[in-house]
Amino acid sequence: MRLIDRLPPAETRDASELVADVRRLSHPLDGPSDLDPLMERIGEARYVLLGEASHGTSEFYTWRARISQRLIQEKGFSFIAVEGDWPDCYRVNRYAKGAPDSGTSAYEVLHAFDRWPTWMWANEEVVQLAEWLRSYNDRLTGEEKVGFYGLDVYSLWDSLRGVIAYLERHDPDAVDAARKAFRCFQPYGEDVQQYAWATRLIPHTCENEVVTLLAELRQKERQYQEQNREAYFNAEQNALAVRNAEKYYRTMIQGGPGSWNVRDLHMAATLERLMHHHGTGAKAIVWEHNTHIGDARATDMARSGMFNVGQFVRERHAGEGVVLVGFGSHHGTVIAAAQWDAPMERMPVPPAREGSWEDVFHRAGEEDRLLLLSDEIVPHRMLETRGHRAIGVVYDPEYEAFSNYVPSVLPRRYDAFLYLDETEALHPLHLVPRPEREPPETFPSGV
Repeated sequence: MRLIDRLPPAETRDASELVADVRRLSHPLDGPSDLDPLMERIGEARYVLLGEASHGTSEFYTWRARISQRLIQEKGFSFIAVEGDWPDCYRVNRYAKGAPDSGTSAYEVLHAFDRWPTWMWANEEVVQLAEWLRSYNDRLTGEEKVGFYGLDVYSLWDSLRGVIAYLERHDPDAVDAARKAFRCFQPYGEDVQQYAWATRLIPHTCENEVVTLLAELRQKERQYQEQNREAYFNAEQNALAVRNAEKYYRTMIQGGPGSWNVRDLHMAATLERLMHHHGTGAKAIVWEHNTHIGDARATDMARSGMFNVGQFVRERHAGEGVVLVGFGSHHGTVIAAAQWDAPMERMPVPPAREGSWEDVFHRAGEEDRLLLLSDEIVPHRMLETRGHRAIGVVYDPEYEAFSNYVPSVLPRRYDAFLYLDETEALHPLHLVPRPEREPPETFPSGV
């Protein structure tokens, strides 16, 4: 089912009635207790996906943390899964669960995140959440503990090292397949751009090696699970990340929507694995950019042949309860970079483009607000296409009037929306990110 018609954005139409609708539908948003209407809307849902309009805004992180804490405490949610790499986030998971030798503080664990963009997870806001999870989990035992996992696909080499380390410890006789895959990638010096271009120029890839690695690991699944179910789950997920990262980078060089779809399918599949791993009755909280959690069918992404995690979860799990929560702001500051792999900067976020959804919310009043959205409760005029701001890790405020907006039917893209009128940049742990290098032409622009 398509949720958006092939119509131009309605940003030139008079929005005065729309502003009145927003005021009527709004709930005040000041503190955690103001989330009560959202908690009621979530009810017994098993999937709650929390977005963000940028990867560098403090309030998006703090409000998602507040929502997550209430979901965990009041509704028994099992884990938080984020738009981050599996190996890095699994270290946070071990710390949050109080595993042996998992670190002395959340700051120590998160400061070790060194893959650009470091600020997405190595920031003070996530440190506070991880410490809260650790404190909360200290009162629980075993499988009751709430997890923290990464859904993303970028961790080719770190995940490959993780598989090698697992096999060296649990089955040294089976480590050859992992080492063979590692040797296949070695000529490219851990440079994914070099590997991607090489696969386009010559008919040789490492696809067979990574597929074989995953297959051989799974041949002994029962044996490995009997040794340590959690350790095998981690190793298998690393092997899946290697297989899909190889495909992602190889597809990325071809252009088009293919690499986006490989990435979001991997994230959706990882979410499915996490739900299965946590057993009957598991409940998931997902933290990702709006472009991943807001239903792609309610945007122009669908016309480009793209799908995303929010669409996948809605289509597959609607009967189990799915709530998609979008975020947006009108103006403020943000942490981002001028180009891929460039140093992080604290940048201004100009006032939202005239006629955009953020502009409509601002005109309704300069205060933060929560809206519950559905075809049943919003007037028909709200089911029109307007621009909805999306800031990635790469951002140029000077192009605000010409880009950074996704045409969206907001009430069909999300089930609820948190509007924060003025926001500020989050607080990175690293004063200096990894050294700048020439930006790969094939990398995404930031969501």
